[in-house]
Amino acid sequence: MKLLIANKGYSSWSQRAWLVLRQFGLPFEEILEPLYQPDTRERVLAISPSGKVPCLVDGDITVWDSLAIIEYLAETFPDKAIWPTDRAARAFARAISAEMHSGFTSLRRDYTCNWRRHYAWKVRGDGSALEDGQRILAIWAEARRRFGAGGPFLFGAFSAADAMFAPVVARFHTYSWPVDAASAAYMAAVRALPAYAEWEAAGRAEPWTIAQYELSE
Repeated sequence: MKLLIANKGYSSWSQRAWLVLRQFGLPFEEILEPLYQPDTRERVLAISPSGKVPCLVDGDITVWDSLAIIEYLAETFPDKAIWPTDRAARAFARAISAEMHSGFTSLRRDYTCNWRRHYAWKVRGDGSALEDGQRILAIWAEARRRFGAGGPFLFGAFSAADAMFAPVVARFHTYSWPVDAASAAYMAAVRALPAYAEWEAAGRAEPWTIAQYELSE
């Protein structure tokens, strides 16, 4: 398998699929195309029909959406428990992952992903991202309360749902978002994952800087 991604310093969608592959020990070749280079779109389109990342290529099969990639991997490697094995937990995990996939636009806009920086907390934009943050913290709390007894992640063991929310963990860390103790413990567990730590270190070491994702304070 080959996975096309963008900068590890900034690309939240790339991280989701990459994290599932790496954390579950699935062999793949990484293809990284940095964003906003003169030939970026041409090079991405050579692999991804949508012109976006991530994109997984497995032989003659191409999957070009992060959540679709995760579903493909779960179907291809059923022994890996990429989704929770319990039916109720799995349904909840898929629902919150889909909500993450399609929502929280204010948070995305006002608190862009950046694994290379750390800022003091302040309300950014028009403040609408605060509602997104409250909803995310409520999701985490419910998942942990109902299904998280077996470990430090949303459903006990690491799953696709944690991969879907990992870039939010990054955002909350980068911008010093105020969270409760239980959420802070969950974030620490995600950031301690070997795969997450590898991604973060690689992002910090990248030579590319994207000005629109770098804030002055």
